[in-house]
Amino acid sequence: MSQANIAPLRLAFMGTPDFATPALRALAGAGHEIAVVYSQPPRPAGRGHKPRPSPVQALAEERGWPLRTPTSLKNREEQAAFAALNLDAAVVVAYGLILPEAFLAAPRLGCLNIHASLLPRWRGAAPIQRAILAGDSETGVTIMRMDAGLDTGPMLLRGAVPIGPGTDAAGLHDSLADLGARLILEALSGLAKRTLEERPQPSEGVTYAAKLSKAESRLDWRLPAVELERQVRAFTPWPGARADLGAVTINVLAAEVVESNQSQEPGTFLGPDLTLACGDGALRLTQVQRPGKAAMAAADFLRGFALTEGTRLPEAP
Repeated sequence: MSQANIAPLRLAFMGTPDFATPALRALAGAGHEIAVVYSQPPRPAGRGHKPRPSPVQALAEERGWPLRTPTSLKNREEQAAFAALNLDAAVVVAYGLILPEAFLAAPRLGCLNIHASLLPRWRGAAPIQRAILAGDSETGVTIMRMDAGLDTGPMLLRGAVPIGPGTDAAGLHDSLADLGARLILEALSGLAKRTLEERPQPSEGVTYAAKLSKAESRLDWRLPAVELERQVRAFTPWPGARADLGAVTINVLAAEVVESNQSQEPGTFLGPDLTLACGDGALRLTQVQRPGKAAMAAADFLRGFALTEGTRLPEAP
């Protein structure tokens, strides 16, 4: 769908993380007016725990766009200020605050959300990682008009991306962010020219992508090797996949499923590579990282870490 023959739209952009920045750049590059940018307030980060602006805030400040970082959108003053902008549309990408009805109703064309899944599958906070964890063969981006529910609004456009055997969350994140930037331009063009029809989400196939937590990061050798390999890919780069090797906890950055004819208890070191028996099959760790150290190949790690074949590692709590 072409961007030609439509007047620039007056937009608000609401987003916070890196995932949102390609869309913001694309909107500005297409000539749309960025009337205001909303982002989460700066959060403490780094060793000094100094407040750090979000990637979206940093981009807005770099480009000189008006910026707002409220902690809540519920007060009347904030809602009145938003309504007074006389917007054509608002584009929302991983913003992090719930939009009240007053915000949803203010723009002429509504509030459009770029969601990183093929809705209604994986509504919620972590759709990229949950798709990999579940072993989905594809995911994608849905452009939807927002309503009061959690990712329940009618769909305008969808685009799919395959999830291959080596796809990790970092790479999938970038692919979906770029796809979302392209689709939002198409959606705005279609709405402006009245050539795009919205469709309600199907009632079948709804799943929820719960927020990730560090508690999920530990590898449990009682699980099948295929599930653990997906966990490594899904949790790259955050929160990471962790394994306890005796007194040392390592981050597992890459792994592969291997066939094993040995009947060993889950968590048993099979050697000579860094291969561990699992509840079904075995997992070979190929790239690991000790706390505070650089990433290294498993063979290099084993040269400096004594692990005897047949040793059984502790179970995850």
